[in-house]
Amino acid sequence: MVQMKDRLILSDEEWRERLTEEEYRVLRRHGTEAPGVGCFLGTSEPGTYTCAGCGAPLFRSGEKFESGTGWPSFTEPVEPDAVAEYSDRSFGMVRTEVRCARCDGHLGHVFPDGPPPTGLRYCINSVAMKHLPRGEPIVLVESGRPVKE
Repeated sequence: MVQMKDRLILSDEEWRERLTEEEYRVLRRHGTEAPGVGCFLGTSEPGTYTCAGCGAPLFRSGEKFESGTGWPSFTEPVEPDAVAEYSDRSFGMVRTEVRCARCDGHLGHVFPDGPPPTGLRYCINSVAMKHLPRGEPIVLVESGRPVKE
């Protein structure tokens, strides 16, 4: 559970310093990577997918499935409050946007056409996540520590 005191709130300048150009475009400007190009498409290594902006755990590898959409898809987040959902009415559509609950970074969208048991498809940009192999500790990014690679 992300407590308000655990939130990571940074200025736009600080985000630009921490993130790569593509991470910044997706996470902070609500961009979308092109379908079929994300590094986590078709992968199945055990572990946890964390937010590329702040390190918060988002999804378990066991919840990942191949949706055929061109983006990594998950049936549910690691915890119900790991992500926040917002109404997105951009591009003449009504969708549900998914953001990291800790840093408010744009991750992707959730749709009601996933497999059982949830029936949900969290369609997430690869660039918005990092993968931690099973057994590696989750390390949250704190303010003052740049993460750009």
